[in-house]
Amino acid sequence: MRDEGTIKFDCEWIDGPAPGWHKIRTLNEWRQLMYEAGLIGAYSDGIGFGNISIRDTPAHEFIITGSATGGLQELGPEHFTHVLDYDFEENRVRCRGPIEASSESLTHASFYEASRGINAVIHIHHAELWHTYLNKLPTTSPDVAYGTPEMAREVSRLLKENTRPAKQLVVMGGHEDGVMAYGNSLGHAASILLNCCDRMLRQA
Repeated sequence: MRDEGTIKFDCEWIDGPAPGWHKIRTLNEWRQLMYEAGLIGAYSDGIGFGNISIRDTPAHEFIITGSATGGLQELGPEHFTHVLDYDFEENRVRCRGPIEASSESLTHASFYEASRGINAVIHIHHAELWHTYLNKLPTTSPDVAYGTPEMAREVSRLLKENTRPAKQLVVMGGHEDGVMAYGNSLGHAASILLNCCDRMLRQA
């Protein structure tokens, strides 16, 4: 049975207003494109997958889609939240907004910690992409579960070891179909994913 979407960290959720629409409008537009492309969505059993975030200010903070929103066809401001702080060692995330932060928030945080040049992270599911790049592009250990401090540390390790990657993708070895793209903007990260998927369709 999938445990997709299960929060595995201690979430200190401060119920509050949604991030300003001027901050999440573009984030929501790219999320919608990912949903329409089938890269964010839900399996036949109704369990959702996928999440998306952007760096905010101060630089260690970020805005991310909320927990269990992957399967929703459209999102509104109430589906986004602001991650204020996190601690890998204590397995803790503190967020403020109308919804709890995504179960992958610690993993997103590890990208932002790794480089100030990373301003957006997208986690999608795509079986063909996953199988094609598994162990060919930077791949996390198959023994590491998603949403854990261990996954965050794996991402940090891979980014340090691959300072000039062929593609700005991380394959989640222990999280079937899971792939994460990162870039200096949402458009950059999304283009990496869409271009890879388009290339696979043309080769099919």
